[in-house]
Amino acid sequence: MSRLVREKLAVTLWLCAALLAGCGQGEIKHFKANEYPQALSDWGIIEVRGEQLRVNDSAVVYDLNTGLFSDHALKLRTVYVPMGASADYHPDDAFAMPVGSIISKTFFYPKDAQGRLMTTSTWQGNPMDVSTATHQLVETRLLVKQAEGWDAVSYIWQGDEAYLSVTGKLQRFTLADDKPMNYLVPSRNQCASCHATNHTTGEIRPIGIKARHLNRPTNLYQANQLTHWQSKGILKGVTEPAPANALWNDEGASLNHRARSYLDINCGHCHNSAGAADTSGLLLDYADHPKLAMGYCKPPIAAGRGSGGRLYSIVPGHPEASILSFRLETNNPAMMMPELGRSLVHDEGAVSYTHLTLPTICSV
Repeated sequence: MSRLVREKLAVTLWLCAALLAGCGQGEIKHFKANEYPQALSDWGIIEVRGEQLRVNDSAVVYDLNTGLFSDHALKLRTVYVPMGASADYHPDDAFAMPVGSIISKTFFYPKDAQGRLMTTSTWQGNPMDVSTATHQLVETRLLVKQAEGWDAVSYIWQGDEAYLSVTGKLQRFTLADDKPMNYLVPSRNQCASCHATNHTTGEIRPIGIKARHLNRPTNLYQANQLTHWQSKGILKGVTEPAPANALWNDEGASLNHRARSYLDINCGHCHNSAGAADTSGLLLDYADHPKLAMGYCKPPIAAGRGSGGRLYSIVPGHPEASILSFRLETNNPAMMMPELGRSLVHDEGAVSYTHLTLPTICSV
């Protein structure tokens, strides 16, 4: 069994354990934006009991085909829709969620015997035993659907409880290879900067709650996630065929599909036709764009030092000459992409369109 297969199986088993170890039928509470509680457990969504992480039975655990790289953190994702309400399906855009919906994402790492954090490429632990004794819970982020729209809020874990954070926090950890890591818990404004996928309106929206990210069979429910959401009554109007992104490390999928899926989730929230990076002319969301707009032989508009001295966003077949590869493979805060959400380089995932064979090459 390959390492990648073991890692995917471990995460799936952990999610199954989280699903089975629900924290009960207690009420999930919805707070107004100016009334958020100091303690995460007051929401009733997720909490630590007896050193074990528990999820409320009313919340649905889910996963994405390809998730945002966040310094190798593992993530437990849940969605809650008020009883009697449903989200409206959209084939390409984020689902329209009813007021009162809450999306949570908890970031954590397994720890070794010395208390150092293990990344998914070094972890060989038991995913069925997720406790504060063997895991470092770092943060939980919530997206809360208010009557006025979505609002973002973060909680930072301290032992068995997570506490409200408005300004964010830089946390320093040591990885299993003894390398230091600076992990940034984002401020509320930084959360909004990524989730405001339309920079004109500034409206905060979910990134992962889209058909192409959720459309996958999963051992969580022995069913496709979209089908399961429909059966639970939290989603309506699903049409077939539904789009589906690839898992970035699925060697059975085409390189083009894997690369576009990776760039879509990691870059597309800004690099889309309405996003904050639209002025760059580089569009990396999974939509039909001209090849030039997707970076093929495209000179930068205002990359500055971020170009790494390279001339084109993507030089087909030549990642060493492509700006996109440089941006993914540097951890210099002034040059790296994405700008937020990581301090490390995702060596295993730093793939791009540049490896594709195309009929034309750039003049370099």
